[in-house]
Amino acid sequence: MRGILLVAALLWGLAVSASAQNADIEATIGAQFEAFKADDFAEAFTHASPNIQNMFRTPENFGAMVRNGYPMVWRPADIRYLELREVAGSLWQRVMITDAKGVTHLLDYQMLQLENGWKINGVQILQPPEANV
Repeated sequence: MRGILLVAALLWGLAVSASAQNADIEATIGAQFEAFKADDFAEAFTHASPNIQNMFRTPENFGAMVRNGYPMVWRPADIRYLELREVAGSLWQRVMITDAKGVTHLLDYQMLQLENGWKINGVQILQPPEANV
């Protein structure tokens, strides 16, 4: 009986930890969306990993890349967080974004946990599945 209680407590602890992790990751991505909506590229840049920051060097360069390459991220109409997955040791948060024209996009956010919290280490636009005829 004691073993069953110990296993149940361990599983509950893991579930609570995973739920907190999901919430923290979604909060990081959500904060970046809010910064983009306000055209606050300096704030949006703070949610990018050091690798991304080094790649773009300035918030202005980063903002230009997002406006030109990821307009659905810059001006989303609707955001839905889907599954969080681990792939080859990296955590990927899938996000469904509906843009201002009503087009739905699926994106994968690679997340990196640092001492100061979660950072976005890359974003991939996923191709929608082919419709069956």
